Amino acid sequence: MANDITFSITTTRFDEDYAPSDASRITTNFANLARGERRQENLRNALAMIDRRFNDLAHEDNPDGDRYTVELDIISVQLRFSDGADEEFPVLEVLDVHILDRLTGERHQGIVGNNFSSYIRDYDFSIVLPAANAGGGGFTTPDDFGALHGKLFQHFVESDAYRERFPQSPVICISVSTSRTYRRTGEEHPVLGAEYVQDSFSLTDEYFGKMGLQVRYFMPRGSVAPLAFYFRGDLLSDYSDLQLVGTISTMETFQKIYRPEIYHADAPAAEVYRPSLEHEDFQRTDITYDREERSRLAVTQGRYADEHFVTPHRRVLDEWAASYPALVR
Repeated sequence: MANDITFSITTTRFDEDYAPSDASRITTNFANLARGERRQENLRNALAMIDRRFNDLAHEDNPDGDRYTVELDIISVQLRFSDGADEEFPVLEVLDVHILDRLTGERHQGIVGNNFSSYIRDYDFSIVLPAANAGGGGFTTPDDFGALHGKLFQHFVESDAYRERFPQSPVICISVSTSRTYRRTGEEHPVLGAEYVQDSFSLTDEYFGKMGLQVRYFMPRGSVAPLAFYFRGDLLSDYSDLQLVGTISTMETFQKIYRPEIYHADAPAAEVYRPSLEHEDFQRTDITYDREERSRLAVTQGRYADEHFVTPHRRVLDEWAASYPALVR
């Protein structure tokens, strides 16, 4: 049954001339930046922030502060059922990072996975979860919540389409949860920074766990809040310092833009830290980002996934998921 689902990948350069295609998920963070009157200014400023942060973190071999520039590609993944039909369904998008060394002219492969977004995740969180809690009897999650999404993600990472394109497993870097408390462990990584641990697994931790990903939290040098890193394998040894810097600089920039209360706060996270979007001691960037629109459109796209993918292919998906091998971490 695993061969009944295959994937294809398309690539779009994310630069100051980027414009979302009709097939792109409109809630994706980089698509949000690329609309409106200030779209090109937004993109130019965001990319400049990424480069500045990268060069700051790569300071040891970068005395002039301008040695590196980050190049980003949007990786769009389409799913197809191998039943002879030509129909494809867009399942997820991520950013792929490349690092250009201006001193040597060498281009380094970064880590794929930044700004992970998924139609089926929208369906789970915007359709399935609200329906499960519509009765008002206390918050609950269905037993199989995220199971299909997790298996499809693992199937993609193990697919020929992924392996032919990417030499390493993805790392998905996102914000910490505002529902959890984090404490420093005393461990310090030369690139990732101070490590934190959460008081318990969040719903996102559990959801990403079904994707075969474990999580660690680090606050890099110069940051004001820890980032959540979801990964397979060994985060500390599977990737080079430059690769980790590429992931940090890219995602910290996006977090500063759309969660400035946490990632552009005036004071850094303490030994014990509870993130909040209610804090007022923070600085806004000069980049336009519409958080309310993003939340609203997530529901729209969850309905799209339901109507065009989950419901019409329910029987095939259920049979495929039932036959898929058990998760191996």
